[in-house]
Amino acid sequence: MTKLHFRPYISNQTLLFPSRIDEDIAEDDPVRVVNALVDNLDLNNIKALYKEYGRSPYHPQMMMLKVIIYAYMNNVYSCRKIEKLLLRDIHYIWLAGYEKPDFITINRFRNRVKHEINQIFTQLVLLLAGKGYVSLDVEYIDGTKIESKANKYTFVWRKSVEKNRDKLLDKIRILLEQIDETIAQDKAAENQSVAFTPAAISDLARELKEALAEQPAARTREEKKARRAREKEIKELEKHGDKLAEYDQHLQTLGDRNSYSKSDPSATFMRMKEDAMNNGQTKPGYNLQIGTENQFITDFSLFPNPTDTLTLIPFLSSFSGRYNRLPGKAVADSGYGSEENYRFMEEHDIESFVKYNWFHKEQKRSFKNNPFLVDNLYYNAKDDYYVCPMGQHMTFVGKTHGRTASGYITESHRYRAARCEGCPLRTGCFKAKGNRSIEVNHRLVDYKRKAREKLISEEGLEHRSKRPIEPEAVFGQMKYNMAYRRFRHFGLDKVTMDFAFFAIAFNIKKMCAKAAKGISKGFYNRKITLKTAFYEVISDQNRIERKINPKWAA
Repeated sequence: MTKLHFRPYISNQTLLFPSRIDEDIAEDDPVRVVNALVDNLDLNNIKALYKEYGRSPYHPQMMMLKVIIYAYMNNVYSCRKIEKLLLRDIHYIWLAGYEKPDFITINRFRNRVKHEINQIFTQLVLLLAGKGYVSLDVEYIDGTKIESKANKYTFVWRKSVEKNRDKLLDKIRILLEQIDETIAQDKAAENQSVAFTPAAISDLARELKEALAEQPAARTREEKKARRAREKEIKELEKHGDKLAEYDQHLQTLGDRNSYSKSDPSATFMRMKEDAMNNGQTKPGYNLQIGTENQFITDFSLFPNPTDTLTLIPFLSSFSGRYNRLPGKAVADSGYGSEENYRFMEEHDIESFVKYNWFHKEQKRSFKNNPFLVDNLYYNAKDDYYVCPMGQHMTFVGKTHGRTASGYITESHRYRAARCEGCPLRTGCFKAKGNRSIEVNHRLVDYKRKAREKLISEEGLEHRSKRPIEPEAVFGQMKYNMAYRRFRHFGLDKVTMDFAFFAIAFNIKKMCAKAAKGISKGFYNRKITLKTAFYEVISDQNRIERKINPKWAA
């Protein structure tokens, strides 16, 4: 019988000259791209966070973009899992240089660079702009709601707080009226015209205690009973003061919001699309706004308000703060179409391709053929009047002003017909009593007309076709391909830090995917690897930084 021969198997063998660990890592592996990228980034702001004395810390290059970012690229967001991978995975071991930091050290580092990580993200986008992956001239904007780590049952609602606070103030007034006039004297009358505050309630309770202590000792049973009743009322007044302070703290934390979570005060309760019960349940979360180009994340920001209308201006302002300029073009859906946003983009020379709420409805035949709609009425701009379907002039009668949540003042003109009684078209025209009146915001109408012309143009049709495959595709890849559906930190600053790490990892992963796609489809005329393609990006780093962001040239 033939004897079987196997290769030698010695699990505990010792090598005299150990081989390099990266020999088992492919030359075009994305881990090499991460390694090359970090070595060419400016980390002076991060190095300034460390002290010159004490125990030597781990190197920030190893800890930040070579381990954490590579972990985020592979859907690993837990520090405990990263700690295990540093002991098991050859890619992580090579990036860390055989170092073995524990999960506490990794998490402490993330929290330490929670402000500086934004600059690293900006550097990466500038490198992508230098290579031609993005131009930073077109910004495709969209938002999504991401659930917070906060407890969904620790909610605080503004309406409930204001309602209970008003009830508490009534209780305080009634309680002061019950206190004996000889003790309270003119305090009750004084506080009926003055707004109660926790400090005022505390001072009043202290004065009432002092006044009660100065009274002679009770002798009879009735006097002792009355004294105990006053002491009980004063103690109850103190409790009311503490509760009033709690309500005021809730209102201060709420600010302009309608709700927040006690476990994460920065999170607001919003309606999420990921509602398993399909009952419209609200959850604590953040409104994530991103700007994309060529499916790269070029900017991001987190907001507490659930609607997108009020986020456009501060989001574009953050883009200006990041790159020292505004984008030349902005593309967004109808959730951003408001007079305030259109005016901002026009004043800052931003070519807007932003829909308004009735843009698609206006294209329908039923809308165009309806003569009773305000948009279809004839308007004489010279004499400032509208003409109803019966030919009657609707003259100007006054102006109305409104204020948005951001403080922007809107102006609408009101027009009214003179004789609507007996009109044969009245039933189809309007249903209210009297003569028909309409309100028109002429400035908004003009902005909508300009937006419509841009949207139906050839360039507008191109941007409209790209918008669904730009930020919405990024959201799909983020939530389903990379399993980033829920924040894992408390507080706006830490949540921003976590997403900054993710955005860096996402862009690097996207760059590697596009380079690999170019190789496979033969878009390059020469043989190229991911590592080679990335080093071409690195070669233009200094030139691009001086051109786009001069403050980094020093």
